[in-house]
Amino acid sequence: MTVTPQTPPVQPSASVEDDDLRLLLMIRHFELKLLELFDQGGIHGTTHTCLGQEYIPVALHPMLHDRDFVFSNHRGHGHYLARYQDLEGLLAEIMGRQGAVCHGVGGSQHILRERYLSTGVQGQSLPVAVGMAMRLAAREPGRLACVYIGDGTWGEGAVYEALNMAALWRLPLLVVVENNGVAQSTPTEHQLAGTVADRAGAFGIDHHRTDAIDLAEIRAALAPRIERVRRGDGPLVAEFATHRVGPHSKGDDTRPPEALRQALAHDWYALLAAGGDARFAAFDAAARERIDELAADIATRPLSQWNGS
Repeated sequence: MTVTPQTPPVQPSASVEDDDLRLLLMIRHFELKLLELFDQGGIHGTTHTCLGQEYIPVALHPMLHDRDFVFSNHRGHGHYLARYQDLEGLLAEIMGRQGAVCHGVGGSQHILRERYLSTGVQGQSLPVAVGMAMRLAAREPGRLACVYIGDGTWGEGAVYEALNMAALWRLPLLVVVENNGVAQSTPTEHQLAGTVADRAGAFGIDHHRTDAIDLAEIRAALAPRIERVRRGDGPLVAEFATHRVGPHSKGDDTRPPEALRQALAHDWYALLAAGGDARFAAFDAAARERIDELAADIATRPLSQWNGS
């Protein structure tokens, strides 16, 4: 595997708001707990954590309204938790226990709640999001459809059909690209010709790329662009050059040591921990304790059974 040279880590701001820091740490320890539970046999099937990428949905959270639609993907726990902060419902869902947000039938990848939907099928959400954006434009002006995809999803033909329609009809569609440089085990440069920017540009779609992990910087750059989407100026592709510090799924990380070192060097968690913020240790310990207690409680519950209601 070729390791692409990376830019130096972009330091996060020391002025992270309390609520943002708590949410970041909540998602981090949720994902770490899932890997621990798999090792212990407490979870079956598969799951894909967003370790290293948690800051993206946290940054977007205040710019997305309750009546917007959010379409997620197989690596979507952070997307769900940033929207709802529902640790209990999601963990119970993944563990298949009572209290699960989808009665235990959705598992890690397939979650439906109000105006939120995730799926494990590559590229499936984008055409659905375009259809919803079309409805919003006609029935609920000012609302948008936000869809999360990765760099690997640009190999799906449905992506281009969806973008063509969204651009042609100037739909309120926000496409968030979490470009972590690797599609399961294949480096992006080995499976994606050209750039995401060029592909968006071919349809005349506005594109913004950032390697920032500072929440305030991300929001300042994206907020006016997202408002233009709401006004009916057409779609936006917001590309995040990010880093996945965990495995593809449970433990299947085939990247070479240098690639892993580069990813860890850009990890917001490590950078904040080393930044001297007096709040970090206390918030971090509180998040870990909360997740540990919740997992222990859920593990004692009966298995969830679909009751048809």
